[in-house]
Amino acid sequence: MRVVFLEDVQGVAQGGEVKEVKNGFARNYLIPMSLAVPATHNALQRVQGLAKQAEVERLKRLKDTRALAEELDGTQVNIEMRAGAGGQLFGSVTNQIIATELSRLMDREIDRRTVEMAEPIRELGVFDVSIRLMPEIEAGVKVLVYATGTEPAMVEEEADEQAETSAEDVPTVVEEPAEPEDITEESEDSETSD
Repeated sequence: MRVVFLEDVQGVAQGGEVKEVKNGFARNYLIPMSLAVPATHNALQRVQGLAKQAEVERLKRLKDTRALAEELDGTQVNIEMRAGAGGQLFGSVTNQIIATELSRLMDREIDRRTVEMAEPIRELGVFDVSIRLMPEIEAGVKVLVYATGTEPAMVEEEADEQAETSAEDVPTVVEEPAEPEDITEESEDSETSD
């Protein structure tokens, strides 16, 4: 079914575009949600106006998203979790937990799919997490996971101390220069072989 998109549908089309889509997708989702209309003669004549309107909305959304990214960048999220003696969590900190806490802090809805994590956090400490609000807009936040009954500041100080000691413990490798007699033996051998 050919439809004219009234708004941007991420991963499908931008507002004002005319595209062929599956009948069920158009009838069950796009048209009822007022995201698209069937590509009739009248709708096709409105395409330019719809494209301009969609571009204005896209620019406004981009501006709002950039402002949110600047506000989020560098924010610290404190998450209290139950943990064992070795610092292992009973459970894990997922992107849903981080998104919920960020939404509470920012008074705006943060989608869990924007929180990028290779795997859930399963130990105490401070972690850097990336928030990808749009393909070209990203913000970095710090996630502090602390044990129930402790102060977040204490956990942060311990994480800083561990980072400093691990940086000091890195051994430096010094390469020893080659012995001079090895070099002379090789040069004598090469002269005799010619």
